[in-house]
Amino acid sequence: MLPSLYHPDRALTLGILGGGQLAKMTALAAYRMGLQVAIIEHAEQSPAGCMTKFDFNKGWNDVEELDRFVSACDVVTLENEFIDPTILERIEERRLVFPSSATVALVQDKYTQKQSMQKAGIAVADFVAAASVDELVAFGETKGWPIVIKTRKFGYDGYGNQTAYRISDCQSAWAKFRNTESPRDLMAEEFVRFTKELAVIVARNRRGEVVVYPCTQTIQQQHICVSVLAPAPIEETLQKKAQEVALACVEAINGVGVFGVEMFLTESDEILFNEIAPRPHNSGHYTIEACVASQFENCVRAVCNLPLGSSAMHQGGAAMINILGERNGSGIPDSVVDTLRHADASLHLYGKKDSRVGRKMGHVTALGPDLNQAFHKARAAVEALIW
Repeated sequence: MLPSLYHPDRALTLGILGGGQLAKMTALAAYRMGLQVAIIEHAEQSPAGCMTKFDFNKGWNDVEELDRFVSACDVVTLENEFIDPTILERIEERRLVFPSSATVALVQDKYTQKQSMQKAGIAVADFVAAASVDELVAFGETKGWPIVIKTRKFGYDGYGNQTAYRISDCQSAWAKFRNTESPRDLMAEEFVRFTKELAVIVARNRRGEVVVYPCTQTIQQQHICVSVLAPAPIEETLQKKAQEVALACVEAINGVGVFGVEMFLTESDEILFNEIAPRPHNSGHYTIEACVASQFENCVRAVCNLPLGSSAMHQGGAAMINILGERNGSGIPDSVVDTLRHADASLHLYGKKDSRVGRKMGHVTALGPDLNQAFHKARAAVEALIW
């Protein structure tokens, strides 16, 4: 029997660890389905926290605050993978948590993540754990320069990544990531000569039912995603192959929820796994307008063990462009009027109080009969924004 979303006297409460834009958009999907939402975050007035009376703003490292949050929830999910799995285990003693602590433990450390995928037979670029500068240099000299140096934990949007073209770059990366008050473990990966960066969103519930979204192309600048094209402008056989790889990745970690799987399309048309995020993903924001059920709606459905919604697109093409901070200061735009004049584009602002250079402050999505028309609509709307 399928679970009910409702208690005799109230709706189910979905708890979300994190209060940023991903939690906000997940909460909006939950509210539309009649659920209540509880948010825990290490700050007051987070984008998601300000939307609910169940706002626990002392964070999950505060034992009493975490207990209050858990007591308010029926089922818990997360918006980032940086939460210590032991905290998830503590929540699991009282509530269901998806993705589970076991799944998060497999993907939180990118070295362990790559090992998990490699063990499952999924193609990955060569990689190695590095405990010294000499090990970074040895990997570069063996595999050929450049190599990519990554922090094994807590890296996102380019934070924690550095491309090394020579020995001195390995030394500078070591100094940047290791010679600090909070040194982080490092790994190195072979540099992939790719033609496109791809991403696929996968939803999976507790019964193993899955929905796989169209394969998209992500456009990156300095390791930050600036735009997403759906479907990816590649051959249909490659699109299907990318979807198959993404599904295999989620099944390899017994994932429940929504996952963003990033891949490389190489010059020889090989698809290599890059990274997986155990949560809604920036590459899936287009699904809010473009698909029958968005990644956020299917996240709610999946963690509540409900039937999943269709990933079919309404039109032939969709484009999402991120609005990135261009200065440090207020997170409030000067004017959105000219952007809103583009009536066939959808504006999303995340409500962040502060802007930083490169920080994701919002996004714009546009649909069209084909990808080219959708992208031009989205770009025109973004360029009209006054920040």
